[in-house]
Amino acid sequence: MLRMFPADTLAWPRRAAIVGAGTMGLGVAESWIAAGVPVQLIDVSPAQTRQAHMQLQQRVQGHVQAGLVDQEMLARVGEMPLIDDLASAVADVDLVFEAVFERIEIKRDVLAEIEAAVPPTALIATNTSSLPIDDLAAGLRHPERFFGMHWFNPPEWTPGIEIIPARVSSPEAIEQARRFLEAIGKRPIVVGSGPGFVANRIQLALFREALACVEDGLASPAEVDEVVRSCFGFRLPFYGPFQVADMAGLDVYRHVFDILNRGLGERFEVPAALAAHVEQGQYGTKTGAGFFSYTPEQRAQLLIERDRRYAALSELLASMP
Repeated sequence: MLRMFPADTLAWPRRAAIVGAGTMGLGVAESWIAAGVPVQLIDVSPAQTRQAHMQLQQRVQGHVQAGLVDQEMLARVGEMPLIDDLASAVADVDLVFEAVFERIEIKRDVLAEIEAAVPPTALIATNTSSLPIDDLAAGLRHPERFFGMHWFNPPEWTPGIEIIPARVSSPEAIEQARRFLEAIGKRPIVVGSGPGFVANRIQLALFREALACVEDGLASPAEVDEVVRSCFGFRLPFYGPFQVADMAGLDVYRHVFDILNRGLGERFEVPAALAAHVEQGQYGTKTGAGFFSYTPEQRAQLLIERDRRYAALSELLASMP
């Protein structure tokens, strides 16, 4: 269930605005309303703002019926103010979340309009999956209070959120946003502003190879999906790629890279960092050092905890239709 907080539980933000009421804007609105934050939601026109409020009510109603949120959420959504213009919506808020269409010229125009109307202490976050944060910051008069806040679909339920500072973002602003997201049960990660940031860079690399497996005749899309879900994807709720590699054995990874490199070419060249660990005899948990270091006690605890988590997930999956 989506965790519900009493109103006024959080010290910050007192009030927030969400500019752009598409899939992400509506999901973030539901998440923040559940956290007890008064939210002002606005879209490109008064008619579309009213439509967005109706869509949010329908979305929450569906979640209530599915037992995913408390009935109280409907009352909170019903109490949201209907505000017709952007300047009024952001005039008295601590945090603005911009989630308009993913085109840099549109975002620049909207961000400039937001900046002209918000209080001087308000933070401004943009939701983007790929646009350079520094390029967006360059159009602002006070970019130190601006940063990226990349949510993932569906935003109510996905815990991870990338926070992407611009080069001139205030560390205090980033920490304020990070603490807020942690307080409402999310798992914010501060990352750099490279192409695709971190999550999409990895996700698209996975998709590229998944598609290549289909094009090479190795499996159908359904079969590739099943391989991902039931093999390495099964581990990913608990451990990231570096921890999984350490547990599998970096020497094993090095060997597999050699095979892939011979068969598929330079895109599978052995990574220098992996080769260096193997050359130093650092194979991961089996040797006590890899991308992470392990005492014998830590290794034993990690592996038994891994098995406990995998067994629980396997049981959960077996119980699902």
